[in-house]
This record gives sequence, structure tokens and C-alpha cells, in this order.
Amino acid sequence: MTSSRISIAAACLAGTLFLATAAQAQAPAAAPKGEAVIASTTVTATVTSIDQKTREVTLRSADGKEYSFVAADDVKNLAQVKAGDVVTATYAEALAYEVRKGGEAVAPATAVAGGSAEPGKKPAGAVARQTTVTVSITAIDPKAPSVTFKGPGGNTRTIKVLHPEKLEGVKVGDTVQITYTEALALKVEAAPKK
Repeated sequence: MTSSRISIAAACLAGTLFLATAAQAQAPAAAPKGEAVIASTTVTATVTSIDQKTREVTLRSADGKEYSFVAADDVKNLAQVKAGDVVTATYAEALAYEVRKGGEAVAPATAVAGGSAEPGKKPAGAVARQTTVTVSITAIDPKAPSVTFKGPGGNTRTIKVLHPEKLEGVKVGDTVQITYTEALALKVEAAPKK
């Protein structure tokens, strides 16, 4: 794999997760300022057939279901894939937020990084995207409980609050910096030897 590109993607995800955890650890218990929610899932399937001319690949998951798709032309090294090879895909996402007193909503910023396998290797790649946006709290309904916020484009949205105790100390006019990160890594490994 092009290690520098993969490293950038991994660094984006790891950096977000580390910063969110560090910010959460530094926040005093009496006035929570932020939180991070992290989730990931890994799926493994076996290549049951591949047609190199049409680029159609059929995979069988652990539960026995088969899925077919046509690999796009930008999928490099498809010629290295054989029936019996194992495909592993890992998807991770993180949502971190931090409440700040006062402030202004600013335009969203998005960064994308990725990489793929070197020519002649088994197909592999990773891509990560991180978006940060600041929104302003325009209403708080502790009975619902819910928070209404206004984004930098003037759009408003009301969301339910899962943990009402997190609303303690939060007021209309506060801003919330939201960072959403998602990453996908895919690799193909040779069929296990029997």
C-alpha cells in the first residue's frame, strides 16, 4: 500500500478520536462540555468467483449469503484477486462535539485522505473524511429533552438529547463544534492455506 496515504487517513481518524477523548477527559464532571461517540464494524467475505473481463466479483459472507458487484475501473490490481481470497472491510465513524460559551457559527471544513495498494499487490485501500462545523444553540427544551441549533448556512434543526444531564450549564447562544469522521479500509488477502 502507499503507506504515506494510508498513514494520513489513519492519522485523521486517530487524531480525531484522540482529541475527542482528551477533550472529554479534561472536561469537569459538573459541566460537561463535550463527548465522543465511536463505532466500527468489520465484515469478512470470501471471493467465490471473479470474471476479469467483465470485472464481476462474487463474495460469500460468513452467513452464506452471496453478493455480486462489478468492480469499477479505478479498482487497481483486480488481476491479483482469485477465488478463495478473503476480503476484509472495516468501517469506522466518530462523532465528537464540544459546547463553547458564546462564539459564532463558522463555515464547515472537510478534509479527505486516502491511499491504495501498489501495482502488483493484492487490492487494498483506505479513505477517511472528516468534517467540522460550528452551530449556534437557538432553543433548549428540557422537557422533551431537545436542542435546536442553527448552522452556518442559516438552516435550523432540532434534535433529541439522549442524556438530559448533559444540558446542565448549556444556554441559548452557546456554540457547539461538531466533528464527524468516517473511514473505510479494504484489503484482500490470499486464500488461507489448507
